[in-house]
Amino acid sequence: MFKPILLLLFSNMFMTFAWYGHLKHLAARSLALVILFSWGIALFEYTLMIPANRIGINFYTLGQLRVMQEVISLSVFAAFAFAYMKEPLRLDYLWAALCLVGAVYFMFRGGLAH
Repeated sequence: MFKPILLLLFSNMFMTFAWYGHLKHLAARSLALVILFSWGIALFEYTLMIPANRIGINFYTLGQLRVMQEVISLSVFAAFAFAYMKEPLRLDYLWAALCLVGAVYFMFRGGLAH
């Protein structure tokens, strides 16, 4: 039951770097090169995301998987923005997190899928 969560966590780490990591170190490179580089990183993301969903559907509903993905994605992004990109943490992150808590509540209030 926790394996999909771990796979989603690592998958989101790769995807966050694929989408945003180039902004810090590859800004002067050509767009085509950055796209190819990001695709290479995204390949690893998919090798984790697809199994996470295939395993996760045995424990969670499709909606629960999706909301879980969003919570993990925004959590990883907030940590990435603060630690790697050196952006200040703002209250907006807290408000967004509270909205996600509500989403999680509504998706999981009936229990797990199976």
